[in-house]
Amino acid sequence: MGRTTRTRGRRLVAFGALVGLGVATLPIGAHALGSGSYNPLDDAGSPYALTVMTGARRYWQGGFTGAGVDVAMIDSGVVTVNGLATAGKVVHGPDLSFDSQAGNLTRLDGFGHGTHMAGLIAGHANGVAPSQYANDTQHFLGMAPDARIVSVKVANAQGATDVSQVIAAIDWVVQHRRDPGINIRVLNLSFGTDSDQGFEVDPLAYAVERAWRAGIFVVVAAGNAGFVSKKTSSMTSPAYNPNIMAVGAADPNGTLATDDDTVPAFSSNGNKARRPDMVTPGAHLVSLRVPGSFVDVMFSAGAVTPELFRGSGTSQAAAVMSGAAALVIQQRPTITPDQLRKLLTNTADPLRKVRSERQGAGTLDLARTFATVTPNAARSTPSKGAGALELARGSVRLVRDGVTLRGERDIFGRSVDSAALAAAEDAERSWAGGVWNGSTWSGSTWSGSTWSGSTWS
Repeated sequence: MGRTTRTRGRRLVAFGALVGLGVATLPIGAHALGSGSYNPLDDAGSPYALTVMTGARRYWQGGFTGAGVDVAMIDSGVVTVNGLATAGKVVHGPDLSFDSQAGNLTRLDGFGHGTHMAGLIAGHANGVAPSQYANDTQHFLGMAPDARIVSVKVANAQGATDVSQVIAAIDWVVQHRRDPGINIRVLNLSFGTDSDQGFEVDPLAYAVERAWRAGIFVVVAAGNAGFVSKKTSSMTSPAYNPNIMAVGAADPNGTLATDDDTVPAFSSNGNKARRPDMVTPGAHLVSLRVPGSFVDVMFSAGAVTPELFRGSGTSQAAAVMSGAAALVIQQRPTITPDQLRKLLTNTADPLRKVRSERQGAGTLDLARTFATVTPNAARSTPSKGAGALELARGSVRLVRDGVTLRGERDIFGRSVDSAALAAAEDAERSWAGGVWNGSTWSGSTWSGSTWSGSTWS
């Protein structure tokens, strides 16, 4: 759920790089954070400041950098710019987006959002050794610089996707989490819809909960719909499912201290029944940019340097939390998703003068988390997932040749029986080779005309 820092719109911030039909290329090497007059030590939104204020550097000092932990990211793809170019840093899963029909666009981040999120989660400039992380002030380092990104692309270069594509991606992550050489322990989903049904039956909410119960710590952006009232929640689906980790945004207000942090106006609020579990920094954050992406062009004021872009949103907040989770999981390999959520919320810092409906337990404090004993945690009552796919879409729809995608069908026009799909997800058999729920998700089999829209917001 990203936003550019200088616009009022609700479009997700995009930071990938695709120029025309070719990839925009940046120098790769041991580059500092920026060039010219940019000084990360004077910028509360810089990666340096982010890793100080969250306590991530306490984990680095202890030798925990996310190594061995894979973070799956369902987003708009990734371009391996400087900061993500280390060998083995990014593993590409399937491309389920409309871009997969064009070989030169497959798996790449034309919309841009995914590259920015990946940088916050696990960015790592070339040439910086793990022993240097804790004292490094210049190179680009995300929250868990040695974690690995498993990218599953669902949004095309214009941000278009459907709930059916996102559910298919979640199912793929669950069913491939332990493939040879893969160790997916965290799933980042900076996406949401204004679903018209409760989480108990919503198919998207059920898919993320199924991932959680498979041992994957699912982090979802709470939404950018802002504060409504203490009784009315503006949280999006699947964040409104209380059985996963929903993250709102905090604003550090230009300092490294947390005692003056607030929750920015755009961050969605909850209510007595469900609120964001926590907030993490999500305002004015600097992460990776590849010039020429959709939002890089549309919101050029966000550019900080040729390699960096500044953005705000609960998308960024979710990415920060996903990186934090990778650090804790490396420290405590047997921790369950329920235990991890309780550990993080138990060690959070409550924000002064901020309603609990907006901040949940408070803001991330990994310095406290580091030395706190893993708590016991009970599982909650599971949802059913037998609701309507149409209602899960909320108010935003894809359009093709003047026809709007509606009803209980996927982007191929095949019918979707949510109850049957939930049963297949439980049995981990919704995917069979390249076939998900009866549809073949391969670019070579798709028609030339594709759905369009900007649903990734």
